[in-house]
Amino acid sequence: MRIWSLHPRYFDAAGLVAVWREGLLAQAVLQGKTTGYRRHPQLDRFRRCPSPVGAMADYLRAVHTEATARGYRFDASKISRASAREPLTVTRSQLAHEWAHLLSKLLTRDSARHDRFVDLQRPQSHPLFRVVPGEIESWERVTKSTH
Repeated sequence: MRIWSLHPRYFDAAGLVAVWREGLLAQAVLQGKTTGYRRHPQLDRFRRCPSPVGAMADYLRAVHTEATARGYRFDASKISRASAREPLTVTRSQLAHEWAHLLSKLLTRDSARHDRFVDLQRPQSHPLFRVVPGEIESWERVTKSTH
């Protein structure tokens, strides 16, 4: 499971579908509707906010908006009606790490999209997140070749 901190506009078709499915799974986990992934570390940042399910629903709404703009038909009825109404934070280093990771995926899956974004120095975060100074999250698997 990866809950990306990047704006959904950067994802290729496969990435957008994956982030939608993983977001729905994360929502189910936060609602207590599944036994898998309950201890997934990427969900900790959602659990720390007053309304974890609301934060994930806000996350999914932004993904749905992007999908709709591209002509996809993601089922909005699957999104909880809850809302966090306040942003979560993502560190600048975490966002940069995710950006490098996404660019490597785009290079193999959608070279045209990769070429469109490769020179972008400061990608936008997902609308749910406010960017703050800081390091890569402790739950990331970082190797010397990726950072």
